Amino acid sequence: MTEHPRIPQDPLGFIQERIHARAIFWTYHVNMRMRDRFIQREQILHAVDTYEVVESYPHDKYLPSYLLLAREGTDAFHVLFAVDVEGNNVRIVTAYRPSTAEWQSDLKTRRQQK
Repeated sequence: MTEHPRIPQDPLGFIQERIHARAIFWTYHVNMRMRDRFIQREQILHAVDTYEVVESYPHDKYLPSYLLLAREGTDAFHVLFAVDVEGNNVRIVTAYRPSTAEWQSDLKTRRQQK
């Protein structure tokens, strides 16, 4: 029987603490996507105090993960973080600008599929 990774008591606080401490792993996937989507690492780092949890995936395949809304100035984007409580770090899985076709104007609520 495999054990599930630990889920932080305060996922948002854990993510923000790890970002402030720069205990971050940038996945290959996010590095490729950010370049294509014109999102800079600095934007993700500077937006840390604006993070809001949009969706939680506590039993994701490898590590618990959380989709966050981040804002820097007038720019808004989503960042998917995987949290490694035992390793005391976060992994940035992907980042993108939410589409108004998929997300309501608050950028936190998915539109219903037709």
